[in-house]
Amino acid sequence: MRCEWFVILWRSFGYSGFLKTCHYRIITSNSQIPFTWISLAQSLHKTLGFYLSSQRNRFSTVPEIDMNKIDPELYSPPSQVRGMTKLDRTAFKKIVTIPVLKVRKEMVNKLVRSLKKVLLQRPGIKRVIDDPKDGGNKLVMLDPHRIVSDDSFEESERLLLKELNVNPQISSHSLELAYENFKTEEILRAVLPEGQDVPSGFSRIGHIVHLNLRDHQLPFKQLIGQVIIDKNQGITSVVNKINTIDNIYRNFQMEVLSGEENMITEVRENNYTYEFDFSKVYWNPRLSTEHNRITELLKPGDVLFDVFAGVGPFAIPVAKKDCMVFANDLNPESHKWLFHNCKLNKVDQKVKIFNLDGKDFLQGPVREELMKLARRPSEERKPAVHIVMNLPAMAIELLSTFHCLLEGQYKSRELLPTVHCYSFSKADDPAKDVQQRAEALLGASLEGCSSVHLVRHVAPNKEMICITFQVPASVLYEDQPINPEEHYLKAEILEGPPFKRQRTGKASLEEQSQNGSQT
Repeated sequence: MRCEWFVILWRSFGYSGFLKTCHYRIITSNSQIPFTWISLAQSLHKTLGFYLSSQRNRFSTVPEIDMNKIDPELYSPPSQVRGMTKLDRTAFKKIVTIPVLKVRKEMVNKLVRSLKKVLLQRPGIKRVIDDPKDGGNKLVMLDPHRIVSDDSFEESERLLLKELNVNPQISSHSLELAYENFKTEEILRAVLPEGQDVPSGFSRIGHIVHLNLRDHQLPFKQLIGQVIIDKNQGITSVVNKINTIDNIYRNFQMEVLSGEENMITEVRENNYTYEFDFSKVYWNPRLSTEHNRITELLKPGDVLFDVFAGVGPFAIPVAKKDCMVFANDLNPESHKWLFHNCKLNKVDQKVKIFNLDGKDFLQGPVREELMKLARRPSEERKPAVHIVMNLPAMAIELLSTFHCLLEGQYKSRELLPTVHCYSFSKADDPAKDVQQRAEALLGASLEGCSSVHLVRHVAPNKEMICITFQVPASVLYEDQPINPEEHYLKAEILEGPPFKRQRTGKASLEEQSQNGSQT
């Protein structure tokens, strides 16, 4: 005879995941199993089954909804709108059947406050209406995806109905849905060819919505633009990008799909106000978090050189921290609006503005200011210097400009600028790819002395990366081999979380009205 552990899996009452381990004696085939063992096993099984059943009735308060009773097309516009290219709002009328509760007038407010999660949620629909058959009653409309019969209420909801003396019996009500009652995605999904993607998000820049439409969406572009204006308060213009950012001024051609032609807009980001002509400058609302991240790295008294400043989303918040800022942009329109925004945010006395090519800015004003700082007496505190290079399509190519930028000057290890350089990468390992390219252009190793931050996912297999490092003294001052014992200093800002790719997610058009895209 021998003893073993057996795991008995009870599937009774739907609890297939319940495991019970019992110590049973295995009897040889010549032996008989004692009757007491059999009785014990049977009794335990019955007792456990009763316990599980009672616990299921006790804790399972969410009723199972019969999915066969739910119409999956309930909130879909009428089928005849398929293929519509010119918006006809009257074509979206549809009659649907909605479950309702009959409630005495004096009980309606309390009931509605307590049953919020099962009430009908549709744009422009009143959830409480008069009962045409009884002036003393109101009809409270319920969500047909949650309430399909009297048994759909949870136990707590049943108790509430009983407390308010409300009959839980469900009645039906015919409700007319119109264009105003459908959501943006529902309308576009009904209009565009079946199975085709609909615009899943857009950038909002003040009163302007910016889209990147795909080829199959272009025949419907005017309709798409008008629907977005109709469904988003404060939007008066919708534009579509018709080419990529392929010029030195970082703007792109666009066409107005619907609404006004006015492209001068105002946006609020991180408590600062920016005004600009969106058709002539670069602005991406998805970089708000990145602007704030870099701003938080600087301390009062530090110096920032913003090589591609745009209209000021890095320069202005940093200047507000009592830092000295040197901001540059080659685009004359960006230069104009940068100057305007500095005055608008009352930092014009702390920001020096330039209209130069990025390389010329590094070799000119940046070099001159670094030389002034290097000449300061050794006992005088030298500020931390940061250089932001946010032009991911080509900024990394300018890293070679740091070669011997301060050659011949007194070598100050207190004055090694921290660079935040942005780049795109399509490599399998974007962090390694960007670091290797930066090292090749600097002619120095950054191993262990740099950090890589994933800014955002731009497109499938395309990431926007920020690499942060201190310019090695061997690069900045003179052309000599790297001495490991006199390696450049590490800074706290170089310490960051390991690089991870981000997952992409989809949200409704309404949810993404503050978001955008970048090419």
